[in-house]
Amino acid sequence: MKVEMTEEEKQSLLLDLLRQHMLGEISQGELLQYLRKNVLGMSQTHYAELVGISRRTLTDIEQNKGSQAQGIIDKVFKPFGVKSSLAPIEPHMACYLLVGKA
Repeated sequence: MKVEMTEEEKQSLLLDLLRQHMLGEISQGELLQYLRKNVLGMSQTHYAELVGISRRTLTDIEQNKGSQAQGIIDKVFKPFGVKSSLAPIEPHMACYLLVGKA
């Protein structure tokens, strides 16, 4: 269900979700699924068509299955103005990067 939000609210939500992801609180798949459903209000089929991948590939990404190529991951996050990049493995390192202290 799509929630009507201002651009500022969308940006704030996205930053919060990215923070949660960097801290290991939510997976990449959970992040994508939340954004697809709650920001865009789109079905998997429609979103897969929008970004140019199969619905099966989208399902795999959202369920954290398989190992998708970097280009595919960038495709699915592009509508949100996000691309994947290197991130710390350890949550305490992400915290340090986010707030400037461990």
